[in-house]
Amino acid sequence: MAETRPRTLGELRASGYRSRSVKDEMRANLVRKLQSGEELFPGVRGYEDSVVPQIVNAILARHDFILLGLRGQAKSRILRQLALLLDDQIPILAGSEVNDDPLHPLSKFGRQIVESMGDAAPVEWVDRDARYVEKLATPDVTIADMIGDVDPIKAARGGHILADELTIHYGLLPRANRGIFAINELPDLAGKIQVGLFNILQEGDVQVKGYPIRLALDVLMVFTANPEDYTARGKIITPLKDRIGAEIRTHYPEELEIGVGITRQEAWVSRDGSVVEVPDFLEEVVERVAFIARNDKRVDQRSGVSQRMPITVMETAVSNAERRTLQHGEQLTVPRVADVYAALPAITGKMELEYEGELHGGDRIARELIQQACSHAFDVRAAGADVADIVDYFETGGALQVGDDAASEACVRGFSTVPGLLDLVHNVGLAAKSASAGARASACELVLEALVAQRRISRSTAGYTRAPHQGPSHGKGYQGFDPMGGLDL
Repeated sequence: MAETRPRTLGELRASGYRSRSVKDEMRANLVRKLQSGEELFPGVRGYEDSVVPQIVNAILARHDFILLGLRGQAKSRILRQLALLLDDQIPILAGSEVNDDPLHPLSKFGRQIVESMGDAAPVEWVDRDARYVEKLATPDVTIADMIGDVDPIKAARGGHILADELTIHYGLLPRANRGIFAINELPDLAGKIQVGLFNILQEGDVQVKGYPIRLALDVLMVFTANPEDYTARGKIITPLKDRIGAEIRTHYPEELEIGVGITRQEAWVSRDGSVVEVPDFLEEVVERVAFIARNDKRVDQRSGVSQRMPITVMETAVSNAERRTLQHGEQLTVPRVADVYAALPAITGKMELEYEGELHGGDRIARELIQQACSHAFDVRAAGADVADIVDYFETGGALQVGDDAASEACVRGFSTVPGLLDLVHNVGLAAKSASAGARASACELVLEALVAQRRISRSTAGYTRAPHQGPSHGKGYQGFDPMGGLDL
């Protein structure tokens, strides 16, 4: 039988309900989760020993806090998951705009309802999701947006003077009463609006339009900011920073495996109508592109390289492979290194370049990042592998042309002409005999791209013709390394 919740103030009192502040509520629920070993922030990886303990400390201490970090570090996701620390539902006076506690009404509306109706005052219940209010800070945000303003229409319809509290149109902050109020990109908030938050954080009240109306709000305030914003667009004014209980620094994944796990979790890889197989070495290549970019001097590290980069690169690479699969009527979609190159727009659009990088161009830098990622992945997986026969084949005049849109079986047949190339697929983590043609083709491309990056062989890109009915396409030509010619990227 479903639980019947109290629907009037009298029933609520009879139930033994006791009010508590939102910070006490979150603290109690956090303590329970810690004792039971529950996961605190589902889907947030890499912060278990760094960011999460600091957030836990802030909540246990009943502090407001700010998450400070570069873009794509899951700051907003963490703030939204704070709602999981709220009770499933709480009672409010029916019709209240500011979530009035029936036992301790905050607004004049709430006080009048209790005074006039007593124990018959109606009570309704709000879910935890409705108690999380988020605002993206922009320079045009006003005090009225955040706190409220006098509404002349309310005054006229109700016959109130403008100084009456009942004429107030409440802003976002009062509507977040008994919940969480989150402000994203705090430095973008105008200084005078930040000043308006002082009393909330220190004394816990607000004033509207200069009238002596005080609302002792019960709210947890949390913020996000990007360190770059302190100088690029705005800053957090010092008195406000002083009132924020904790400044918690976020970061990008510190280990490749964590980054791969995040991308695997977030990227849309499974596609309707086709079976998708993403080799683990290709996942590593995609992730290494971001890791290498975060240490490249040509990339603006103050702006950062978002974790969204490998996610969108993976999705684009799979889409390019899916397109090729549909063209050839294949049953299995397997992305290859060529598909990572096809995802260049997902890389260049997520990097801010320094002056030297601008001179080189984003497209060239992105291609070099992919080559370096292939080289690193091959070295880690196939350290000590014998590639002499492959290099000799090209140095003695051998050549290989591979179409980016070629079918998997056709690629494998082409790769089989290079002595020892197919024998290396097990070195990068594939079972040579049981692996699909697509996976073997992908592994061979990884080996060749790694050798190009290590300047053991050369690669050029050019158009070529497959067959009269298929029209022109594009591919890669591999040949012996020419130290005078360099690489045609």
